[in-house]
Parts: sequence; structure tokens; C-alpha cells
Amino acid sequence: MAVPIATNTSTPHMSINDNTLTLVQLLSASFPVGAFAYSHGLEAVIDDRKIKNAQDLEGWLHSLLTHGSARADAVFLNVVFAADDSEIEMIDASARAFATSKERLRETDLQGAAFCETVSNVWGLDPSPLTYPVAVGHTARLMELDAELTTAMYLQAFVGNLCAVAMRLVPLGQTDGQRVQIALKRVCLKVAAEVQGATLDDLHSSTFLSDIASMRHETQYSRIFRT
Repeated sequence: MAVPIATNTSTPHMSINDNTLTLVQLLSASFPVGAFAYSHGLEAVIDDRKIKNAQDLEGWLHSLLTHGSARADAVFLNVVFAADDSEIEMIDASARAFATSKERLRETDLQGAAFCETVSNVWGLDPSPLTYPVAVGHTARLMELDAELTTAMYLQAFVGNLCAVAMRLVPLGQTDGQRVQIALKRVCLKVAAEVQGATLDDLHSSTFLSDIASMRHETQYSRIFRT
């Protein structure tokens, strides 16, 4: 007797549900926060020829994830996720104060406001305009989404957006852009796990070159991106 051939030998290793797909939607490139218009100072760095290839880009983004603004965003997201509604305004004020330049503040302010407006119009929630990581954390809490998964996907979206910037400006090929995202995937997961239960006392940043680049971008003579 012939033995039937199994057509599906994969072993499920995670639970995918409506909440997972909600996060994919909230943090996708199609969600109207205008992320494509912001380079997070990367345009100035590329203009200075400090990032010329995929290896340079990976190192730059790795620093932001582990010691810079991306990690700080992850902290803010988790702090507000565990906070009472009465504390959100204070946390948001801290996020604004932690922005290292006028352009960084504009970036997080405008993206956060657009995020809150869309969430209000689509889901009927009513979050006040907040900085972007605070808005994501607050919305995730209201929707009862998983904090660690939300953080990991937020960081992955951050990486993906800046890889798209580099694809246009370095120029970096699409294949190399995807390789950088794969290389940083485990870093996103690691940082997301590390910041669980974080408080404002866990905030730190030492990526000074990135901060200076965002300041220099304010006066860059010719530019494509808003930050």
C-alpha cells in the first residue's frame, strides 16, 4: 500500500490572531503617518558620505537600536503601555524633551498626531495627539495588544523606513536593503525583550553623531526629506 505523502510538515511555533494582524496594519508602511517623508537625520549622514553601503547602514541602525533614539522610543512605548491615563501627559512631555533637535521633535510630533487621528477615525478610539512612540504604546494598551510584540514590530518598522531612505539616497539596492533588515531582526527582538517593564529611569542615549546629523539637516542646502 502506498504511504500518503504529507503535504504540510511545518510545526506551528506561534499564535497568529486578530491582534497580530491589527499590529501589522498599525505599523505597516501604508498606515498614514507619513513615515516616508522622514529620514531621522540619515539624509545628512549620507550627504556627508558617512554611509556608502549596506554595512555602513547596518552599523548605524544597530547603534540607534541599542544605544540611541530607537531604543529610547521603545522605552517610552513600554512606559506608557503600563501607565495610568493620568500619567500619559507627563510621559509625552518627557518624550518631547528627549528629542535632541527641532527636527527630531517635529518628526515624532507630526507622526504621532497623524497616528492618533487615524486611530480615532478608524477604530473610534480618542487618543489625544501624542508623540509617535507614546501614541503607539497608548493605542496598543487600549486595544489590549501584546507589549513586547508591539515594541518589536515598532522597531522593525523604524528599520524598514530608514532602509527605504538609504535605498533612494545611497543608492542602496533593494536586495541589500532587505539583507540589512534581516540582519537587524534579532536586534529588534532583543531590545523589545529588554525594555519590558522599563521606566523613565531606563532612558539613555549615546549616539551623538546621529543627534548632530539631525541638527545639521535643519540647515542642509538641498534635501528631499523633512528630517
